[in-house]
Amino acid sequence: MTDSQLDPKSPQPLHIQAEAKLREMIQQEEYRKGKLLPNEIELSKAMHISRNTLRQAINKLVFEGLLIRKKGYGTIVAPLNVMSNARNWKSFSQEMKSMGMTVQNFELHISFVEAPSEATLFFGIPQNEHLLCLERLRGRPGQPFVHFISYFNPKVPISVEDDMSMPLYDMLEKKYGVVVKTSKEMISARGANAFIASKLGIKEGEPVLVRKRFVYDVNDVPIEFNIGYYRADSFTYSIEFSR
Repeated sequence: MTDSQLDPKSPQPLHIQAEAKLREMIQQEEYRKGKLLPNEIELSKAMHISRNTLRQAINKLVFEGLLIRKKGYGTIVAPLNVMSNARNWKSFSQEMKSMGMTVQNFELHISFVEAPSEATLFFGIPQNEHLLCLERLRGRPGQPFVHFISYFNPKVPISVEDDMSMPLYDMLEKKYGVVVKTSKEMISARGANAFIASKLGIKEGEPVLVRKRFVYDVNDVPIEFNIGYYRADSFTYSIEFSR
């Protein structure tokens, strides 16, 4: 590999600089297609750092699900999928953008429907009330992998006339001054029913990850109840604990 010497005089720690170099490297087409990364000896020599410092950077990318270590084989770039980190909540569009993925909407439906009890309880409204429902089939170009169903607090003046093709939270903030801040989430696994299987292009009964989001604005007012059904082979949820 070409020389990738780091700057020992920089206030940024060497392992952080090494991590940035690795992130640049794994964006290259050859590594995306499965080529092994140079071994630790070669990488540490190219960056002029110790193997321990390099390993610290590699471990970070392994933890994030960007790299995969195979014992006796080497290190490769992980297959591209969506990763969400429990410490850093982002919208779907932001998650995709942070990984350099382009978002594509395959289907978009807006209607007023009788809301499920979870939504009415969350919003503190009577059961059987009809709410605006937004359904979207989304993913990367040519590959849908998540079906979202969102219900909105009737206090939010969102309507079927709004442009739902733009990022949802951007539209809420720019048009209605609603700034979302907090998402409380629940993740579970189940077999796909016939409807979800048909949307995601999988067989009925195959595993999907179900992600429920309870979204609040900056004033802790409940704004959106969202359920996302993800193909299990396209979504990773990472959690980091500190002691």
